[in-house]
Amino acid sequence: MLLYQTIEELLAAAAAQNKKISEIVLADQAAQMEKTEQEVYAQMEQSFNVMCDSVLQGQDPNQRSTSGLTGGEGFKMKSYSERTEGGLSGVFMTRAMSRALAVSGCNAAMGKIVATPTAGSCGILPGCLVSLYEDKKMEKKDIVMSIFTAAAFGIVIAQRACLAGAQGGCQAECGSAAGMAAAALVELQGGTPQQAADACAIAIANQLGLVCDPVAGLVEIPCIKRNVSGVMIAFSSADMALAGIRSEIPVDECIDSMGEVGSALPASLRETALGGLASTPTGMKLKEQVFGPAPR
Repeated sequence: MLLYQTIEELLAAAAAQNKKISEIVLADQAAQMEKTEQEVYAQMEQSFNVMCDSVLQGQDPNQRSTSGLTGGEGFKMKSYSERTEGGLSGVFMTRAMSRALAVSGCNAAMGKIVATPTAGSCGILPGCLVSLYEDKKMEKKDIVMSIFTAAAFGIVIAQRACLAGAQGGCQAECGSAAGMAAAALVELQGGTPQQAADACAIAIANQLGLVCDPVAGLVEIPCIKRNVSGVMIAFSSADMALAGIRSEIPVDECIDSMGEVGSALPASLRETALGGLASTPTGMKLKEQVFGPAPR
């Protein structure tokens, strides 16, 4: 896939060719990989199939992480949605939450997932897209194509900022994933490329400064639940953009700001488990529960 440097570049290409971002990205990737568009599409469809499978695996009531710290959250959320007819957030959103929890739980239990863009944020894109596919009955082809749009936004974020929690905090993982998902959601709803860009910008802006502080250094607490927040931000950002609400700060500038903020975070808040929730008394007790007392 071509290494796009700016979202503005993508928007210009979409306008010049009168195409969706996903169509441009698919053609570019096929040319670069010297494959047909059908072959590249088939690879992406397989990734979406893995997302669907990881939802099912993660909703097993007996699922437990390797550490024993987490497990069963996807099942609990799905059961809550069914029992309460959607609770406070409605059936669709609580089911989307359950899918995000399920995929993140699948990852913690060493199941097969798609890192979109990272393992720590793997529940956000499936939480959004599998929900549209299964609950809104959107066409599978459209869902798969929207992943190309998400990927294009992810490429730019990786070029201009970063995607790793160790480099830029959780804003680089869950923030990027929510922005990518928001852009994909806008395209699926028939929005314009500019609206997709605004949705991504809004999602990133709402997670600036989010630290990476995994308890015991494991991608479980609070990572799994942050995927739910990412799903909610993705949907709300997409809806705002589709309503005609613009991001006053252009998306490329939001991405640059995320990179700047990430570089300013201390090492203790960049996946080292030395600060934030990881260093709380309970966080330290949970670490001892997994690894035993620290040597004196």
